[in-house]
Amino acid sequence: MSVHLVNPSDNSFGTAVITPRWLFVLAAATPVVAGDPILVDESLEQIDPETIHPGDIVGISVHTGNALRGYAVGRMARSRGAWVVYGGIHATLFPEEALEIGEAHAVVKGDGDVAWGKAVVDCLAGKPEQVYDGGRIEGTQFLAARWDLMDPAKYMWASVQTIRGCPKHCSFCSVWRTDGQKPRQRSFHSVIDEIITLRRLGFRFIALADDNFYPVTLTDLRLAKEQNNQAKLEELTAIRAERFQLMDELAKLPRDMVFYTQMTMEAGEDTTFLDAMKKANIKGALVGVEAVTPEGLKAVYKDWNLSGDALATQLQTFKAHGVHVLGSFIFGLPTDKPATFDATVQMALKAGITFAQFVMMTPFPGTVDFGRWEKEQAVNPTMVGDIPITRYWLIPAETRPKMFTPHPTMSSNEIRERTQKVWDRFYNWGSIWTRSACCPTLYSRIAFMFLSKLYRQMYAGTGISTDSARRKKSKAWARFTAKQCKRLFQAKPMPELPSPKWEIELGRQGQAAYAGDGAELRGPFVVFPKK
Repeated sequence: MSVHLVNPSDNSFGTAVITPRWLFVLAAATPVVAGDPILVDESLEQIDPETIHPGDIVGISVHTGNALRGYAVGRMARSRGAWVVYGGIHATLFPEEALEIGEAHAVVKGDGDVAWGKAVVDCLAGKPEQVYDGGRIEGTQFLAARWDLMDPAKYMWASVQTIRGCPKHCSFCSVWRTDGQKPRQRSFHSVIDEIITLRRLGFRFIALADDNFYPVTLTDLRLAKEQNNQAKLEELTAIRAERFQLMDELAKLPRDMVFYTQMTMEAGEDTTFLDAMKKANIKGALVGVEAVTPEGLKAVYKDWNLSGDALATQLQTFKAHGVHVLGSFIFGLPTDKPATFDATVQMALKAGITFAQFVMMTPFPGTVDFGRWEKEQAVNPTMVGDIPITRYWLIPAETRPKMFTPHPTMSSNEIRERTQKVWDRFYNWGSIWTRSACCPTLYSRIAFMFLSKLYRQMYAGTGISTDSARRKKSKAWARFTAKQCKRLFQAKPMPELPSPKWEIELGRQGQAAYAGDGAELRGPFVVFPKK
């Protein structure tokens, strides 16, 4: 009997940019009695059915974009006599779909750090439950990944999570509904220890794979003070202090390390936070710009963002404080016009953002947009074959529409073509070379150009707005470019890199528990020795 964990994908590139963190976290959550799991990342190579045997346990994590492929893998595994268990954000939202279409024996909803182990034990006993509700565990329960099961040669960047949840409520995002609006922070001690493990393996580029690395804004603090809400103010202050503690420790790591994360635009107002990021070698962040007009921002419930020249200035603030921005933009909003596309790419170039992604408006399950659209479609449903458009992820790629919600003034084909032209303009060689000036050496500028082209090929070339011929060509180019890029991001392993000795304050019961476990007591603190 073997446990298999599968990251499903229709696009396999041989080399991946960032590790799919959940794969290695669930490997850590797999009970010892089941042995070390076999990990399959289909963004590298697709699964070989011959490796699945009767009595095996196959865990598959699905999001909306890869649900159809994930269900195909599950059906294949079940036909070969394996137990099939689904998890991930899509299975959390549609457990009945995974059970019916994916032919699952069980579904894990919510966080899998604890619930996955229960599902495995029950499968071993031959009596899995249909649904395991993992809920939202506290940050203290977050597991460190099993990086010892990874092939470092296959990935350019590693990934570590520091926080789950986002206090915002963007209409196009489901994170605040599935992971909650209360930030759940992982101990910075655990984060640093995991990063050191990765640097020992030779990774110096690491993504801090968080829902929102900037969970407390200056506005949040101001409002709590104005409302004289002392309890809320103390809670927010503690969360913010923990962020700074983490960044202080990141700053002590080898100086060749580079971190990247995801956060909201409001961080541009908090230069103290940006300066701490720079000191911590967090050199870049994906920032949700979404739209460049006030009307567009209002349409996605994100009217706290700035627009126009003020937006460009705020984006420039990130760069002025040493944090490069990967700006995320959405096309196909009801307020968009043909001129919006040119205005967006001009603003992106003017603001000097280092990377950008331009996506077509897609109503994802669990979002406000999806709920509104589903209600509208209930009156007179649009069908593609025998599948309602509100279940577009079940429609095969070759017949799936490029857009699912009609635009008041433009056709979906026009929006698709204009989106591709924006990608092409932002990522032409001249523009990339200009942006590469942020790199200190010729070698790093070359690395920057290769990575820019790879990013464009992987995400724009195979995305929803791409036609089939362009997608096929992009896959081939991405495979070639990925091999070249991997060499540029390789670093010499540092197996001798030591872990710090953490001083953690515990109560008397906790001190007594660790007193005989090789730990040293210092007053109210326990010092944990690290190997």
